[in-house]
Amino acid sequence: MTPDDLVLSPLGLRFRGLRYPCTIGRGGISARKREGDGATPVGVHRIVGMMYRPDRMARPADWAVPIRPGDLWSDDAGHEDYNMMVRAPYPHSHEALRRGDPLYDLVLITDWNWPEAVPRRGSCIFIHRWRRPGYPTEGCIGLRPDHLRRIAGQITERTRLIVRG
Repeated sequence: MTPDDLVLSPLGLRFRGLRYPCTIGRGGISARKREGDGATPVGVHRIVGMMYRPDRMARPADWAVPIRPGDLWSDDAGHEDYNMMVRAPYPHSHEALRRGDPLYDLVLITDWNWPEAVPRRGSCIFIHRWRRPGYPTEGCIGLRPDHLRRIAGQITERTRLIVRG
């Protein structure tokens, strides 16, 4: 572990010597993650991308990619695009990345089950803003919006998300 790692603990998400309150999946933490179980997977996950809504915020880091209208994330375990960003129109099961609510205004993408996705092992684990304190996610990690922006501006290519069982 290094100070650049994001370490999930019962006390929150530790990063660079600070602890940030966070939420996790409604299914708790699991070493046997499956699509739809709502669990946050155990493991060491690299941060492989950052997306943001340019109509709602300034670019949080030089390498952040704007979320455009029509950007989707495939969660169809039976399709070749499973666990990948896709574009509308997309007839298979997916999640809209450009949402009416602010949940995905800023998203850090982990390498959970990516880039070679195993069907039904669970689609991507994001780090995004929480709905409210204590409200669980579908497996992702949720943070207060100002904490998420602070972390996004400081992570590096070496940053990992560490989730212990």
